[in-house]
Amino acid sequence: MSQVNAIGLDTQETETIIDELNRLLSCYQIQYMNARGFHWNIKGRDFFELHVKFEEIYNLLLEKVDEIAERILTLGGEPLHAFTDYIELSQINEAKNICDGGQAVQNLLDGYSTLIKMQRNILVDASENEDEGTAALMSDYIKEQEKLVWMLKAYLD
Repeated sequence: MSQVNAIGLDTQETETIIDELNRLLSCYQIQYMNARGFHWNIKGRDFFELHVKFEEIYNLLLEKVDEIAERILTLGGEPLHAFTDYIELSQINEAKNICDGGQAVQNLLDGYSTLIKMQRNILVDASENEDEGTAALMSDYIKEQEKLVWMLKAYLD
């Protein structure tokens, strides 16, 4: 017979979701730092437009970092909080010394594609565990980020 945690979810299945969320958290932290660096270092004729957009993006990412960490805690886990862990687990690479707008946007686009794929997998696993809280969070992120991907692609075209 399986055990359940304080919010009524199967503990073994929840451990898997906690691990997935910590990997996602790692990716979000790297995506956040990349966006922050693009905001600081952007140059060129699109500076004003992209400087503002990158700030908007990193603020959205930072909000999600906090929400994911709090979800991990709600599930009974411990969110990772060391950049050595983030770098080790992240499927998104650090972006260094990028000041070109097109290159920065492409980097963010690639990162969001990774995040969306991961979130879809977590959504499936959470749904199978009847973890509506995590599934709803992932669904909201996917919807928001699919639109952002469309906009970033439109900028590059």
